Amino acid sequence: MTTVTEAEVLRDALGLLKDREQVAERLLASAAKHSFDPDSELDWDAPFEDGKWFWPPELVSLYDTPLWRQMGEEQRILLSRHEAASLASLGIWFEIILMQLLVRHIYDKAATSAHVRYALTEIEDECRHSKMFARLITHGDTPWYPVSRLHQGLGRLFKTVSTTPGSFTATLLGEEILDWMQRLTFPDERVQPLIRGVTRIHVVEEARHVRYAREELRRQMLTAPRWSREFTRVTSGEFARVFSVAFVNPDVFTNVGLDRREALAQVRASGHRREVMQTGAGRLTGFLDDIGVLRGVGRRLWKSSGLLA
Repeated sequence: MTTVTEAEVLRDALGLLKDREQVAERLLASAAKHSFDPDSELDWDAPFEDGKWFWPPELVSLYDTPLWRQMGEEQRILLSRHEAASLASLGIWFEIILMQLLVRHIYDKAATSAHVRYALTEIEDECRHSKMFARLITHGDTPWYPVSRLHQGLGRLFKTVSTTPGSFTATLLGEEILDWMQRLTFPDERVQPLIRGVTRIHVVEEARHVRYAREELRRQMLTAPRWSREFTRVTSGEFARVFSVAFVNPDVFTNVGLDRREALAQVRASGHRREVMQTGAGRLTGFLDDIGVLRGVGRRLWKSSGLLA
């Protein structure tokens, strides 16, 4: 008699699912080899270098707009400094939500399993990342840029009512677009060394988080009840809309001496910005489409977010 394992039974459009425990064991081994302490790994005492960017200019929200062409180099770099702080603030907000979702996910699972041990390891990573982002904001002498009160409320609601597949879809949404941007940032010699160091650490450690979330979301989209899968499609589409708006904090424009309303209008009208966001989301939306998340109303919401062409 042959025993059929779970991994041999579960198959989706991407093929056979890998065994949950084996995936977690590999990720735990990776975490043991490639984890960083930002407090000791990065040189927080080094001054910023004159003329260097805080974010690649092509990824700054106003790049290649009429307003951008009117700005001097110094003001453009200042905008990149504030947008780096804004994205770090967004990252902290998102990672606090993610940590709560992970704790909910493992609440009723065997604490001795590799799957749970890895989730706890990821929570450790996210704690360090949030502290690293907070220190970066302080070091950059910029404000903390919280999301709006509306988005704070929506985030609180989402983390309360989210199903497991919805949680992992939101996890990937928050991780993969920023990951794509950071992969362009850390090797870019035009960017401040500290920013490059922060993004390098985040990219290396987030690669594990993306793998864990993708494998679990594939499993959930096969095993979760139909109502949960449908709920995931709709809530993930709405979260995509929230995330795409929260990606640009309008206060950055005021703080660098620009007209807030005009700057926002130009960002929204920018073909370059739309291409950046859709390219950044492309790998994720392709994956979500393959496993059945981008369907029906949810797909229409994703389209309205501007992240899906």
